[in-house]
Amino acid sequence: MVCNSIAESIGHEIKAIDHLMQRKMIMIASKSGLDKVTVMHGWIIGYLIMNKDRDIYQKDIESEFAISRSTVTNILKLMEKKGYITRASVASDARLKKITLTDKGVQTAVILKKAVEENEKNFDRLLENDEKETFLYLVKKLRYGLENS
Repeated sequence: MVCNSIAESIGHEIKAIDHLMQRKMIMIASKSGLDKVTVMHGWIIGYLIMNKDRDIYQKDIESEFAISRSTVTNILKLMEKKGYITRASVASDARLKKITLTDKGVQTAVILKKAVEENEKNFDRLLENDEKETFLYLVKKLRYGLENS
């Protein structure tokens, strides 16, 4: 199916939803005093918290969020400068840097978790369980297809 306008394209709708979701996340986080945290920083902080029992490296973040090495490098440098993470060399390979949350990063994660939960409640309110399952299936199918094409 050919789309007749950009407003009818899947990419346009995904970008619009992403923008709306980010705006709501920033609004929720800023009410908690986190004006300086970008949404991407928040997703990375959440990923680090969820994986606190294993070593995380830059390549893990690149893969999880499907973003380039140079972009992740810049994000991590800024997060380190802001005091959310530390990057430490690994004895077995000096090129690898293990990424760890600081106390400030952990405290930020607690606040951001509430923002994510509030956003998810909005989705749950808007979608029935079967609609949510179908949506997740379809976006994962799109992501997998794009990553492997």
